Amino acid sequence: LIGSVLTVVMIYLSRVWEMGGNAVARAAIDIAHAKVVLPFIPALFRGIMCNALVCLAVWLCFSCRSTTGKILSIIFPITGFVAMGFEHCVANMYFIPMGMLLKGATGIEVAPEIAEALGMRGFIANLIPVTIGNIIGGSVMVGLIYWFVYLRHLLTISNPADKDAE
Repeated sequence: LIGSVLTVVMIYLSRVWEMGGNAVARAAIDIAHAKVVLPFIPALFRGIMCNALVCLAVWLCFSCRSTTGKILSIIFPITGFVAMGFEHCVANMYFIPMGMLLKGATGIEVAPEIAEALGMRGFIANLIPVTIGNIIGGSVMVGLIYWFVYLRHLLTISNPADKDAE
């Protein structure tokens, strides 16, 4: 969170958001607004699907030996989660504070309902379900399945008498 907020401050101070006659700022505000008004259940499931793809990208990367293979293996899962509009809590720690900061920037008009939604309440209301979803997506949909595939043999209790019979 600290790194994300520091990045927001650096981007703000760089004034990159002014490019295109504040078009970059407008897009950032629109993205942040779309995130903070997302209801709990869709945010939760977008978080689940997002981290399932992110963790899949990590596992695919582990399976590669070359740098080229690692890069190519993560392209499709990461591109997929971005293209489908899934939610990642760490990405939202940048996008939402950026929108919160830009809503008050000089020269940018924001509708009152958007300005109201882009506050700490909206930020927390997004962060909670998305984070829970990311945890479920990473731990259950990827981690638990990999554990079941590769480590389920640890569940079997060995009987010392069985070794004597061999």
